Amino acid sequence: MTEPEVPTPRRLDARSLRGLAHPLRMQLLEALRLHGPATASQLGERLGESSGATSYHLRQLADHGFVEDAPERGKGRERWWRAVDRGLTYDSADFENASPEVRGLAEVFLQEAAARHTRELTTWLGTRDQWSAAWSRATDMSDMSLRLTPELAAELIEKLHQLVDGYRNRVPDPDTPGAEQVRVHTHLFPLSSK
Repeated sequence: MTEPEVPTPRRLDARSLRGLAHPLRMQLLEALRLHGPATASQLGERLGESSGATSYHLRQLADHGFVEDAPERGKGRERWWRAVDRGLTYDSADFENASPEVRGLAEVFLQEAAARHTRELTTWLGTRDQWSAAWSRATDMSDMSLRLTPELAAELIEKLHQLVDGYRNRVPDPDTPGAEQVRVHTHLFPLSSK
């Protein structure tokens, strides 16, 4: 038996940021990744947006290669969409000499990603009593402080990502009893010494 392939995340560049750096587009892409293929109307209902707005932004995401048609799901004129990639990577070094426009788009992307992390954590905190005791004990909200160099910080990030990737296909069957989709957020940043 061969191991399932771990999907390679898409590395963002200036062109892809132009297509993604919008709060609704980022929400649409995340909804497709988490919940699978959907129509613009279904996504609009899920996100509290009009189907016209979701249709427009889905087409923009498609123009930049983030989503594509899922024709096997459609019936008649109904257009279904699916996410192309399973994740994104962002490397600030790729944007050090970017134009002010691209740096602004990078800022929109990063701020929306941080806001999404906050929304997801807040949602968990508000609904944690609806989960089993086993799941309540298996969650984590920790913070730790270390003294590191930039090189050691980069090494730690790489090792954390490898560790998480090692769990990616441990429960391949979605019908496994007790299995749930989980989110892992990592943040590593320097603190002001003042």
